[in-house]
Amino acid sequence: MKIFTMQLNKDYWENRYNTDEIGWDVGQITAPLKEYIDQLTDKSVKVLIPGAGNGYEVDYLITQGFTNVFVIDLAEIPLQNIKKRNPDFPSEHLIQGDFFKLDDAFDLILEQTFFCALQPELREKYTQKMHSLLKSNGKIAGLLFDFPLTEVGPPFGGSKIEYETLFSNQFHIKTLERAYNSIKPRADRELFFIFKPK
Repeated sequence: MKIFTMQLNKDYWENRYNTDEIGWDVGQITAPLKEYIDQLTDKSVKVLIPGAGNGYEVDYLITQGFTNVFVIDLAEIPLQNIKKRNPDFPSEHLIQGDFFKLDDAFDLILEQTFFCALQPELREKYTQKMHSLLKSNGKIAGLLFDFPLTEVGPPFGGSKIEYETLFSNQFHIKTLERAYNSIKPRADRELFFIFKPK
């Protein structure tokens, strides 16, 4: 795999927010994640949203009565934005830091544009870290982009076959299919998935 030399570090992401170059931000939770959350019945599950950005999923989870939600992001600005919108949200659940250094265990991890924002050479490390962060009966669910991997990004793409190969060593692939309810700009370019750790 080609090594991408761009430094997608804290400064890079803070600059994207400062200059309002956040084209991935649609201003609300997207339909695939909303519908997935809507069918969850246990509101006490411990949820992680990594690389959450402005974290509209957090807003929705709160309104639906989920009480154990955590967010981690390299950039501080989006975490401040989440707190402004949700002043009663526990500050200790807003983690400004490196996902790969997080040490905890979760019932559910929601994936929304985090995977595609990482340098592609980190993908194997991502799968290992996700596995280590999930409880034995936990799951990771969300969306992965389905378009050819190029040197232009983020976002960086991928394919169903690549994801099956990448995740199958450590996860049972419960669902990996084209999202039928993507927002218009992402129609036919997203795969909805649910993976459970082996």
